[in-house]
Amino acid sequence: MKKPIVLASLFLMGCGQATFHADWLQEKAPEVYQTRFETSKGDFELEITRDLSPNAADHFYQQVKHHFYDNTLFYRVVPNFVVQFGHMDSTKTINTWDRFKVKDEIVKASNVKGALSYARAGVDSRGNHLFINLKDNKRLDTIYYNKVRGFPAFGKVMKGMEVVEKLYSGYSNETMKIYDSLAVNRKEFLKKFPKLDAIKKAYIIKQK
Repeated sequence: MKKPIVLASLFLMGCGQATFHADWLQEKAPEVYQTRFETSKGDFELEITRDLSPNAADHFYQQVKHHFYDNTLFYRVVPNFVVQFGHMDSTKTINTWDRFKVKDEIVKASNVKGALSYARAGVDSRGNHLFINLKDNKRLDTIYYNKVRGFPAFGKVMKGMEVVEKLYSGYSNETMKIYDSLAVNRKEFLKKFPKLDAIKKAYIIKQK
């Protein structure tokens, strides 16, 4: 199974996820909406603009609305680059959310500091993993990898960027060496990386 990545080797698993319903995938996001992420380091808020990447904005709206990111890890935090998070549960996502990918779109907004984008592994592979840029990473707007160009940013941190910057980054890329084990045994993964921060819950707070 390919792992979502940023660049050649860039780039959780929760408990008690709600039963998945495929009709959730028909829900269209508002043109602009805001979400709050309550984390082990504090809260931050994202504003999503649908026009920047409609497929991504819809998918993220569906996932947040149905508590997909609750109790998941910031499993990769690379200083001066990105914070990455998502969901990898071999029983709860591969047979449900993971079956449905976000179709590729052109890049309209840049991967500047605080911008949110989906990770990907190739053509039409965006799905369960995202990253927030910790600095201006404009090269990610045009980089060509696995037959796809660029990572379309579709939202940005509007409040609490200092919280994002405080997420534990001491492991950097080390977590990716045994990333697949997160889907098998979260407790064992956390024994190796006990300082990782987590999302307690994420939810929509405003929509237009």
